[in-house]
Amino acid sequence: MMTKMSTHEFNKMYEKYKNILYRIAFTYVKNNEDVEDILQEVFIKRIYHTDKFESEEHEKRWMIRVTVNMAKNSLGSFWNKNKMTVDELLESSEIMQWQFNEEEKMLFAEIMNLPEKQRVAIFLHYFEGYSCNEIAEIVKCKESAVKMRLQKGRELLKLSLS
Repeated sequence: MMTKMSTHEFNKMYEKYKNILYRIAFTYVKNNEDVEDILQEVFIKRIYHTDKFESEEHEKRWMIRVTVNMAKNSLGSFWNKNKMTVDELLESSEIMQWQFNEEEKMLFAEIMNLPEKQRVAIFLHYFEGYSCNEIAEIVKCKESAVKMRLQKGRELLKLSLS
């Protein structure tokens, strides 16, 4: 039997997760409109998810996993054409909730230009604070692969910033 989520519970959950899920989806699709579509689908899936979560962290990881899957699916879609530039992203700081100085803007732009695997690993590790093991669970790969992605991403950043 499905338990119904109240409007208050939904609003609380939405406020808790919308920013992190937005940022994660953006690291994949780099397009504000696609991110909004992905988030809508993620929150709909959450409303209809009937299993109990062990903890808030379990719920958060579930939502991140669904966001990653939805973002990857979106990349293959026909409509994935218009991309928001990194400059446009940085201007939309109300959602991103980041205040970047010029040096940080340059670094963020370089991170967003990395290949997907390195970009996502670096974002989740350095911006969202996840460990290699946690990232491996989120993106469904081995911890050693995450460590390699981080190492390769740092090497690519070093090259592009030098």
